[in-house]
Amino acid sequence: MDTIVSGHAAALWAGLHLFLLLILSVLVVRLRQKHKVALGDEGIPELARAIRAFGNATEYVPTGVAALAVLAVAGASALTIHVVGFLLFAGRVTHAIGLSNSGGVSIPRAAGMIATWLAYIFAGVALLISAIA
Repeated sequence: MDTIVSGHAAALWAGLHLFLLLILSVLVVRLRQKHKVALGDEGIPELARAIRAFGNATEYVPTGVAALAVLAVAGASALTIHVVGFLLFAGRVTHAIGLSNSGGVSIPRAAGMIATWLAYIFAGVALLISAIA
């Protein structure tokens, strides 16, 4: 029963992350259409930031979702999975907003990275505990 609940928790966060990636992708496509750019960013800062926001999410989300799936299979509690999923999702959304609004250093970008790293750390510790327990 606990594995089923954990699986449902992981499915929730995996689904939300898929929609986040889809939204970030659509934002890139819309800007490409608006500026008539087929490849690259042609020096358009708004497009460059959107491409990086999507790219950065694609660099961090797959590993985080994989960790959620392994946690569920390993029998981690639904609470553990929700903590990891929430931290990762909040981090990726916050980072994407910060990066989309400014190419420079910003509080949302920094907060998003910190939340993402906390999700990775929490998941990593939980996975190691599960492996040796």
